[in-house]
This record gives sequence, structure tokens and C-alpha cells, in this order.
Amino acid sequence: MPKLTKDGMENHRIGRGRFTFAGARIEHLGATEYTLVTVAVDETGSVNGFADELRSMLVMAVEACKKSPRSDNLLLRAITFSDMYPNGVNEIHGFKPLSEIDPQAYPALKPGGWTPLCDACYSSLGAMNEYGKNLSENDFGVNAIAFVITDGGENSSTATMKMVKDEATRGISGEILESMISVLVGINAGSCTRELDEFKNEAGLSHFVNAGEATKGKLAKLAGFVSRSVSSQSQALGTGGPSKDISATI
Repeated sequence: MPKLTKDGMENHRIGRGRFTFAGARIEHLGATEYTLVTVAVDETGSVNGFADELRSMLVMAVEACKKSPRSDNLLLRAITFSDMYPNGVNEIHGFKPLSEIDPQAYPALKPGGWTPLCDACYSSLGAMNEYGKNLSENDFGVNAIAFVITDGGENSSTATMKMVKDEATRGISGEILESMISVLVGINAGSCTRELDEFKNEAGLSHFVNAGEATKGKLAKLAGFVSRSVSSQSQALGTGGPSKDISATI
């Protein structure tokens, strides 16, 4: 039986390891189908020069999702990642209905440490698989989409690439979720773009998108890309497959 958090959410474990996440209590959910959304944002030392802009991007993306015609069918989880945190991940909040989320209250990013990219991906995909399984077993329709936003490649993880790929495979098998899309986004990634594209392939992720330089305009476009992609994936729920409208560019 999952333990309750202070805000009435339930704590869950990913597999038998040390990675955990929180999610709204299923008996409190009002819709019959949901798209699980995860946004994971790099909080390592290298984002120090544009940390405020990254937070603003996250706030804009969530606010835009709130305006979606499918907003009542979205459950969103927001995390940051750095090896400053246990297992590389800091959960701002677990899977919650958008009506319960105030993105303006999101804390400031405090960059530091190295890049546990495998941890971020494993936490993102694994949590959606575990929570999606709970929803499916309780007769909810469910699909998922994750965005992992980083300016650099893997250099400090507890999770392995195999662990990430196994979760990616579980997510697209159709046995747990109707479909799952995983988007690795490079922002201010410069010479790391080839490395990140190779990571996407090795980890079995769906897409790699290079968002370009970390300017205010580019980050605003990234927020719009996130919200549009979420809306498209949610609209695909019930079709038996993933959205066909995820753009390869921002």
C-alpha cells in the first residue's frame, strides 16, 4: 500500500530500486482517461547563466497546458535533475491534475553539480510506467509524454542506460500504456548535440530536438512546443497509437 505524502498524494516506487515518485490518489480522479506528462529540467552547474529563464519556460509550459481543451485529462509531474540530489532527481511535485498546480509557486532553480541524464530519463519514464499501470488496472485509459530538457550529456547517474531503455521499451509495448512519447531536448547544448542524439538512440527515446541557444525567445518557443506536443498526445488517446504531430524542430 503506497504511503501518503503531506499533501495527500501517494508515494510510489519504481521497480524494486530507490527511485520514487508521488501521484494523486486514483480514487480522487474525476475523468475516465488521462495523459501523463513529465517535464524534467536540468539544474546542473552549467545552466547557471540561464536558470531563471529555464524556470520561466517551465512555468509558461504548464500555464499553456492549463489552457488546453484537454486540460482536465492531463496529470503533470515536474522534476529537476542534478547529482546534488539523491538518485539525481528533485521532484517539484508528482502527477497532479492541472487544476491543483500553481506553477507561479515553483521554486527558483539553484544550479550545481553534474548531469545525471540517465537518472532523469529513468525517473521520468519509470514513473509514468508505474503510475500508468495503476491507472490502467483501475480501468482508466492512459498514455504518456515526457520532456527531458538538458544542456549537456550524461556524466553522473545511478541508473544505467539499460535501465532507461528497458523503461522506454515497456512504455511503447502497449502492455501498460496505450502509447508513450519521450522527447530529449537540447537547449544551449552547442557541441553536445551529436552526443545527445546518440543518447536518444541508445536509450530508446522517441525524439531528440535541438532547441538552440538559451535566449528568452527560444525558451518561449520551447514552452509552446511542450504544450502543443502535450495537447497532440492527449488528443491521440483512444486511437491506439501515439500522436503523429510531434515536431522535429522548435
